[in-house]
Order: sequence, then structure tokens, then C-alpha cells
Amino acid sequence: MATRTAPAPEYSEGSIRVLKGLEPVKQRPGMYTRTDNPLHIVQEVLDNAADEALAGHGKRIRVTLHADGSVSIEDDGRGIPFGLHPEEGAPVIELVFTRLHAGGKFDKGKGGAYSFSGGLHGVGVSVTNALSRRMEVTSHREGQVATLTFAGGDVVEPLKLRPAAEGDRRQGTTVRVWPDAKYFESPQLPMAELQHLLRSKAVLMPGVAVYLANEKTRETQSWQYKGGLRDYLMQTLPSDPVIPLFEGEGWADSNETFAEGEGAAWAVAFTEDGAPVRESYVNLIPTSAGGTHDSGLRDGLFNAVKSFIELHALLPKGVKLLPEDVFARASYVLSAKVLDPQFQGQIKERLNSRDAVRLVSSFVRPALELWLNQHVDYGRKLAELAIKAAQSRQKAGQKVEKRKGSGVAVLPGKLTDCESKDISHNEVFLVEGDSAGGSAKMGRDKECQAVLPLRGKVLNTWEVERDRLFANTEIHDIAVAIGVDPHGPNDTPDLSGLRYGKVCILSDADVDGSHIQVLLLTLFFRHFPKLIDAGHVYVARPPLFRVDTPARGKKPAGKQYALDEGELTAILDKLRKEGVKEGAWTISRFKGLGEMSAEQLWETTLNPDTRRLLPVQLGLHDFAATEGLITKLMGKGEAAARRELMELHGDSVEIDV
Repeated sequence: MATRTAPAPEYSEGSIRVLKGLEPVKQRPGMYTRTDNPLHIVQEVLDNAADEALAGHGKRIRVTLHADGSVSIEDDGRGIPFGLHPEEGAPVIELVFTRLHAGGKFDKGKGGAYSFSGGLHGVGVSVTNALSRRMEVTSHREGQVATLTFAGGDVVEPLKLRPAAEGDRRQGTTVRVWPDAKYFESPQLPMAELQHLLRSKAVLMPGVAVYLANEKTRETQSWQYKGGLRDYLMQTLPSDPVIPLFEGEGWADSNETFAEGEGAAWAVAFTEDGAPVRESYVNLIPTSAGGTHDSGLRDGLFNAVKSFIELHALLPKGVKLLPEDVFARASYVLSAKVLDPQFQGQIKERLNSRDAVRLVSSFVRPALELWLNQHVDYGRKLAELAIKAAQSRQKAGQKVEKRKGSGVAVLPGKLTDCESKDISHNEVFLVEGDSAGGSAKMGRDKECQAVLPLRGKVLNTWEVERDRLFANTEIHDIAVAIGVDPHGPNDTPDLSGLRYGKVCILSDADVDGSHIQVLLLTLFFRHFPKLIDAGHVYVARPPLFRVDTPARGKKPAGKQYALDEGELTAILDKLRKEGVKEGAWTISRFKGLGEMSAEQLWETTLNPDTRRLLPVQLGLHDFAATEGLITKLMGKGEAAARRELMELHGDSVEIDV
């Protein structure tokens, strides 16, 4: 008996749905906030209050945990404006809470309301509103009081204005939030995290008082620091520092390459045991995953200590110092101010701004060099700590070398090897073309980065027998340089000869470069699958475009890099929002890696602190499906299957001619 199949759903103009207002947040809350608990949506409101204090308009922030599960945040800042927006025709206070890309922190170049702030992605408290059952907002400003109430992101009680009571001179904003439990795994706020967050705000804003009141327990905690980062770090260290705590700050003036006021304050301590304490902030936003400002601190510390060691000839013969040796026992609190910070993700857990490495390092290094040479005994103690860490690391590396045995293959002549023997630290770049290989050789870190230039497109190895692989010179060179023999998915190859912890494919950002990537990935998937399985294979992502921007206001001329057309569009949109005139920028398109200078290649693609390196992973759910797809793409007898694939998905491909 024949069975009838259900008709395929119709795909027409009516199938396209346009999400409006705050609907995108409600449909995919995980894209905009953390969903394990409501702390981040409360933090968005808190960050706005902190931005007012950071701008010099507030001295007090009060957080109240109400008995009904709601949370209120009150500040004594300027109060959110409640007049009509000149373009939108709606009250500004309403727009702030109902539009994903509305705020007072985009305008940096025209004397905007905030020179430095944490809220820059344009979602902020609108996400808080979207994920709350109810939200009540009160703004005291210029002798008037404005109130507005929302439910599920929509206005339920329109804006009401009344004059402030006689003698009431309050200024500021109060926001009371009822988080909607259906969006979170747990509706409970993690108290330890909340207390830590509030305490850190107080530390980073000396003189500002921060309160936490709990209606259920009738307890109130308060934090107000005058000693700043130093006192905070000393209270949280796992053990006493082996040298006096090093602290300092540095801020750019209008004559420097950075915007006026950009810079950092820091406190660093070195201990011999216990887990190091490491906290960093950008414009008061906690960056739990660190970022480029942390990298700048590490770079500054390393170069200052290295300079001291070289000046006093303290380094034993055969010992090579790496940044991790200096940083291993460092605890720190770092507070950076960046005019236009670029964060990774909406919850801003990591700073991605490339210039922040140079910014922080340029202030930390000279300050520490001066301090070390003023306190030579402590400098020697710090040098001793770093050298001991380097010796331990090198001994561990030597143990691995001994297991390799005596049979050493002759390395290919084209390989420019690195100096270090520490496999966990070393990386090799398989570079498309000799000219790009030249830039990579000049721009790399000689200590731990090796370069192997490849001529032309590598052989398609999908249907090549393993014993015939070495007939191809390029593949022979790759295998010998890596130090691992070709193998299959069910083999147990000897990985003890592996010479690099990271094997990085580096090709142009265009279509030809993508083809070379596919050919190399085919080689690794087919003949070196255990390298992928163990997490040793990566794809480097060089930019396709560079955007040079003119000086504007406090921000000096600069450059930004975009991986593709999508990122380029986002950069240009952001420049327009910042008030840069159309066409005032210059866009350069890299035709290939060979066009990039050594410095540009280092800054965008090789530097671990600023590059984007994509780890390659095997198909986790279905190895056979992944194998089948690559067969369809790379198999010699699969022309019909490839044609079908192109007919199905060809419209989604952007042709780069």
C-alpha cells in the first residue's frame, strides 16, 4: 500500500518574518546576555549608574534586593533625559529601554555625554527590559520627576511628569527590575558574584559609595575605598608578596598617539604560592576573560623585567625567557580607560581592541623599568622568580625531547624554524606563497613561531594512497616539519615526535586562499586526523580590508581591520554613528598576504594577543557525515554530487572576482 508523504511547506514571500523591537532578545536571549541567572541584566543597569559616576556626575549607587524578588538600582547622576528625541519623536527615556541600538555613548567625537563608558554595543538596558516581567523607571532631573513602567519590554504606563516636591533637589535615576524567570536557569542572583561586582565598582571609583541592601535579611553592606587598587589587591592575595606591590597609572595627553584620557591604572604583586588573583576592567566593565588590555600589561611587565635582567647580566647561559615566565606568579588588578572599546560578545567579557596592547604596555613598561632600577634588590628577586620559572619550563621541554629517540629527520630547507623547544608554546605557520612567507618570517616571534612557505596549491590528497604521499614535495615537507607520520582515523600514531603545539594554516583572505585552506584541511582530515583530534590544527584569519580613519575630536587617526565584507560594513556603520563624514575614511583591500608588511602581518594575524585563530575540530556528532561531505567536495568521481550541492546552496555563496 502506497503511503502519501506530507506536502513540503510552501516557501514564499510570506515565509519571511521580520523581528521587531525587542523580539530578537526574547527569541534568542543567550545571544545578548548570560542565561544561567539574571545577574548580567541587573549589571547592565548598574553599569549605567557607574558610567554616570565615571563621568563625574555621581557619588552614590544603591542596590536593593526587594522581598518580592525584584532589584532596584538607584544613582545620584544627571537623570535620564525625558524630553522628545529630535528625530524619533518619542521620549528619550522610553527609547533607551525599548530600542536595541539607542544610547548616549556612541558619540565620541562631538563632545558627547560620555567620553569614557562601558556601554557601547547599543543593547544594554533594553535587554534588561526585554527579559523582565516588569520594570519601573524614575528619573529626577532639573526639578522634575518622570516615571515610566514596562512589562515584558512594552510600555504599560506611559511617561508621567510631575514637579519635584518643595525642597527636593534630588538628581538621578532609579530602575526597579522584576527578572522574568522563564528566561533563566535559576531566578536567584548569585550573591557572592553580586557582592564582588559591587565591591569592585567601589574600588575602581575611589570616593564613590556603593550600597547593597537586602529587605529579607534587613542587612546593608557598603563599600567605599580611598586606597584604590592597592588596598583591594592586598586584601585578596593568596599569600604575602615576595617583593613590595608594584602600582602605577598612566594617561595619554592630547599630544600622544592615543586619545586624551586613555590609559590604565594597575596594581601588581608577585607571590610564590597559591592561585594568582587576576582581575581586569575596561571603563569599569569587568572583563572576566581578559583581553588585549591584559596582554598589554603582560607585555609591559615582560619587557621591563627582561630589560633589567639583560642590563645586570643575570640570565644563565642556555636559558631563554618567555612572557609566561615573568607572568606565572603575578597577581594583578588592572583598570583601563579606552575611548572606543571593542568587546567580544554582548556580555563584554573580553576586550578585543588591538590598540589596547600598545596603550597599556606603553605606560607599564617604563614605569616598571624605573621602579626596578630604583629598587635593584627587589629587581633581582623578581628576576630570580622569572628565571626559575623559565628553567622549570625548559626542563619539562627537554624531557619530551628525550622521548623522541635518536632518529632525527632532516628538516626541509624552506622551513624557518623557531628557537624554543617547548612544544606547548611552539607553532608553525603553513603559508601560501614565498612572498607571504617572507613577510611572515620577518614579522613572526622567532622564539616560538616557525614558518613553512608552500608553493602554489597543495595536491588534493583525498584519494591518494598513504605510501604515495611523500612523492609530493610540499606534503613531504609538511609531514617532516610537523614531525608526525601520516595515519588513519583508527591508527594510534606516535605523536611524541610532534614539534609544534599549533599547526596553523595561513592563506590569503580571498577565494584562492579559501581553496588552499580546503586542500590542507583535506590533507589533515584524511592523513593526520589525530592531530585534529588532539586540537593541534588551526586556521589563521588574516583581514581582507583595512580602514584608515582621520583624527576626530579626542580620538587620533587610526586603523581598523575587517575579515570580510560583513565586518567592513559594521565598521563603516559604526564610523557613521560616531559622526565621521561619509568618505572621510580610506579603505584598502589586501590582494594577498604578500601585500602586507611584516608589521601588519604580526599585528593582525601572528600576534597571539590580537590575532584571530580558529581551532579545527572533527565532526563531533557524525564522523561519517563529515567524511561523506568531504568526499562530495573533493572526490574525483563526484561531479554530479557537487553539481547538486551547488544547485542547492549556490545562491548563498558570494562570488569574489
